[in-house]
Amino acid sequence: MSRPRSAGILLYRRTPGLEVLLVHPGGPFWAHRDLGAWSIPKGLCEPGEEPLQAGRREFEEETGFSVAGDFLDLGEVRQPSGKIVHVWALAGDLDATRIHSNTFPLEWPRGSGRVVQTPEVDRGQWFDLETARSRLHPGQVPFLERLRRHLEGDR
Repeated sequence: MSRPRSAGILLYRRTPGLEVLLVHPGGPFWAHRDLGAWSIPKGLCEPGEEPLQAGRREFEEETGFSVAGDFLDLGEVRQPSGKIVHVWALAGDLDATRIHSNTFPLEWPRGSGRVVQTPEVDRGQWFDLETARSRLHPGQVPFLERLRRHLEGDR
């Protein structure tokens, strides 16, 4: 049995320090969670879909922005759930206040039979690496260190 696979894009910019774009999951479960709740824009790979294409698709679905350029492969990390996440980094900039994600149906409150359309992402924000480490889901933190090491090697 194959493990679920996700792919994503970690957008970064220099301001002059290094900042990364993270997104906060939408919906009532995440509404009051902050530390360890944010994510790299990512999502499940469709059957037969190349991971980089899945990452680009998911980035657009979760932010409303498409991305292109020279992608830096940050490799894979196995999450505590067993899911494999593959992330690429890309230098770029966007207005995080203009992020607009797709929605999904959610029964809320649970067991009520009432279904509401819920944004997959309710907001995005740029963070310096230190702050990003505390906000990011712990299973995704290794990608921050991989990005930092790669960019320091570019100097």
